[in-house]
Amino acid sequence: MSGWEELEMLLDSPSSLTATSNVRGTVKDKPNFKVDEDVSALKKAIEGIGTTEKTLIEVLTQRSNAQRQLIAKAYEKTTGRKLVDDLEGDTHGDFEDLLVALVTPTAVYDYQEVIKAIKGAGTTECTLTEIFASRSNKQIKALSEAYLAETGKALIHDLKSEVSGEYGKALLILAEGKRDESTNVDAAKAKADAKALYEAGEKKWGTDEDKFIDILCHRSIPQLRQTLVEYKNISKKTLQESIESEMSGNIEALLVAVVKCVKTVPLYMAETLFKSMKGAGTTESTLTRIIVSRSEVDLMDIRAQYKKVFGLTLYSQLESEVSGSYGDALKHLCGQDE
Repeated sequence: MSGWEELEMLLDSPSSLTATSNVRGTVKDKPNFKVDEDVSALKKAIEGIGTTEKTLIEVLTQRSNAQRQLIAKAYEKTTGRKLVDDLEGDTHGDFEDLLVALVTPTAVYDYQEVIKAIKGAGTTECTLTEIFASRSNKQIKALSEAYLAETGKALIHDLKSEVSGEYGKALLILAEGKRDESTNVDAAKAKADAKALYEAGEKKWGTDEDKFIDILCHRSIPQLRQTLVEYKNISKKTLQESIESEMSGNIEALLVAVVKCVKTVPLYMAETLFKSMKGAGTTESTLTRIIVSRSEVDLMDIRAQYKKVFGLTLYSQLESEVSGSYGDALKHLCGQDE
């Protein structure tokens, strides 16, 4: 997969994992937002004969999450019914899932996706990997608080019983949301870490996964970026290539995702979106999760990476892969390239 090569360019580029603002989202606060007008439009769309999907899409995709929360509150006050219940009652399938995701507070939505991934028969590791590799400490803390508030249990406690082995160990560290956030880069430490990783993997017979887990799950983003550059100097392989050749299964997937997110979260997300639409059938749950959860964070950058790496716009790909009201709503969230 191209797009991952330019290591040196990374060192000073911004990271979605540490960014505090959401200037790179496609969805922003609507100016001149009038909550009462929105509520009456939704009420009419839902209570009329046959639900007017077009109105639901126009209102809910063109407001920020904070504004949707205000709409949901006012809707309940006006009608005595919860907006989310009405949406669930009046829409179906992927479209319903998307609208429900939009009216759910961001941290609660993340927590619900984690619950979905761990409950039921078998754990969906790829969802857990995507979420915990790509979220900032702040997002993980918010997710954990939402989890505790809803379930009365600690997220870490529930995850422990669902994940195991080296994968479990790494995921639980990430789920604590305690990655170092200092912006200073210690060049000597980056060299030492790169050497330790080289010696724990390529250089020895069998791989010391714990060393990889410790460094990749604890160090700051700027520190790890420097470490990636140093690793390539020692090894001639990139750290990602080493992980891919030394490990397998869920732990490989998780550590590769971490390395990719250290470099650039938007490219990792663009790739994940591409995979969700490639081949027979589309994985709608992944499409919904990424487009909703990144719409106010870095979806503009994801679009740019998508075009650069796959040679076509995300919008045009959505146009050919998803249809109906669900497809329309996704395209509204994605937006077209200028």
